[in-house]
Amino acid sequence: MCCLSAPFIFLSSIFQIIFHIASHLRRKLKADISTAFPSLSVEELSELVPNKEELNVVKIYAHKGDAVTLYMLHKNPVFFELEKCLYPTVYTLWHYPHVLPTFTTWPPVLQKLAGGADLMLPGVVVPLSGLPEVKKGDCCAVKVVSNRAPMAVGTATMSSAEMRSLGMKGRGVSVLHTYMDSLWAFGDKSGPPSIPDVDTEGVEATDAPCPAGILLHMSHELTPKNRHVCDIYTVIVSHKHSPVLTEQMDALLLQCFLQALKSKVKKSELPLLTSSFLRIHMFSCCPSGKQLDIKKSSYKKLSKFLQCMQQQHSLVRVEELSKGVESIVEVDWKNSDNSVLLLSFLLHLDCVGGAEGEKPYHPPEITTLYSVSSRLEPLFQDAKKRKGTVLQPAEVRAIITDYVKRNELVDENNKNYVIINPILCDCLLEKSEYQEVEALKWDDLFSRTLYKMQHCHQLVFPGQPPIVKKGHIEPIDISVASRGSNKKVTMIKNLEVYGLDPMAVSVALQHRVQASSALNPVPGSKDRVLVQIQGNQVQQVCKLLLDKYQIPCKYIQGLDNKVQKPGRKK
Repeated sequence: MCCLSAPFIFLSSIFQIIFHIASHLRRKLKADISTAFPSLSVEELSELVPNKEELNVVKIYAHKGDAVTLYMLHKNPVFFELEKCLYPTVYTLWHYPHVLPTFTTWPPVLQKLAGGADLMLPGVVVPLSGLPEVKKGDCCAVKVVSNRAPMAVGTATMSSAEMRSLGMKGRGVSVLHTYMDSLWAFGDKSGPPSIPDVDTEGVEATDAPCPAGILLHMSHELTPKNRHVCDIYTVIVSHKHSPVLTEQMDALLLQCFLQALKSKVKKSELPLLTSSFLRIHMFSCCPSGKQLDIKKSSYKKLSKFLQCMQQQHSLVRVEELSKGVESIVEVDWKNSDNSVLLLSFLLHLDCVGGAEGEKPYHPPEITTLYSVSSRLEPLFQDAKKRKGTVLQPAEVRAIITDYVKRNELVDENNKNYVIINPILCDCLLEKSEYQEVEALKWDDLFSRTLYKMQHCHQLVFPGQPPIVKKGHIEPIDISVASRGSNKKVTMIKNLEVYGLDPMAVSVALQHRVQASSALNPVPGSKDRVLVQIQGNQVQQVCKLLLDKYQIPCKYIQGLDNKVQKPGRKK
């Protein structure tokens, strides 16, 4: 069996055959997926294999010559077929993590899997609920501690009972496909979502080394250059658990529901699958820093919540248009009960969750300052300002004015000019000007002084002491880069300079434009990260920075990269 990880290489386009799936083949594919993955509901199958949306088949060949069939939806591979067996990709599992039994491992082990190694049993973290039940050859997934989003797909090399009887030693999962491999790169290259994992909520990462032997078991699978892990983790199991209060989750659920009805759902979208309403509209309305989890609410299921909204408040009407598939067929946007519900939600939120609300962002006050340089030190000596002293522009102006008047340098014939004495000559004039310039206008004198000083800037955040730094303040840099033939990504950096949390900005953009985003380290910087979001989103980034965060336009660089709308030819 071939592996679709690091060694998996797509050959030239002549070996890729792409064609559209006809209706009868869609029905067969849906039946095959239902048989292979019985945990998928009828509704979820309809989302994965839609009747009307474009669904393509791509036939490719792996590096060993193995034929692989990819099923593409929305330009992402959702399933792949190898030796007449169907497997879901990580893109599918990120939306439906319950499809496969999943093993948990440590983050550094994922690097080994992406390099071509299989999952060894000493590297498996056994949660309090125990190992997932699998048989030899069963399709299964691999995730890392604290995140339920699967990172790899493979087959079990033995049953769960055999794993336990062998004392968790030996090879556990034969890995076929991982996040960041060539099959993942065939899609939109989005990053994994963060899905809270109840089974490993008490597991945390520290700087202690992994249990002995885990990485040694995998070293023979890799080339020498890949045998070092960047980060070493261990896990500490804690039995303390503080679940989110049911009342708070009910309030968050109601907030997302009302906001989705008000600002997201359009009449032209009806009838709308309830699962699509949750995934596309409600999740996008969830405030940054919070996680919407219906299972932690008092309703437990979306259908029960929508039933309550229909029967008690008449906000929506839900019908089962096909067997087992519910859709929202009608929304009463004019219902006055909507505003009553919203009011009660706000009051409820103040009572149960207001104390934990996110602090609003206030932009810093930015002031340009000037530092006395060694060349100008004689000019500021009388004012007792030494080299490195930081001054406001008004202070510089006052000191220079006092120096000129005290030394009687104002031209008697024209008081708009200042006579140049030896100190002013050495401090402000170039060598070529020594014999030519005898006087300067006041404005020229001030501008030359500021130009010769070292530029600094001061940041004042609300409730914090001023921060003074050398040089000009770095603007928030927005750039657009190409990925592949047609794909573009927007990158934003220097957010930390203005006190902005890159993670919060990333989530806010993700909700605005409904595109995947990721955080990457800025090359050459230890404490800064780069926000990367799919597509040319410069216009939306600008709106977010200007409107929500109130960053002045002069501190934003790259506004000219926005998409230009085609105009009339002149």
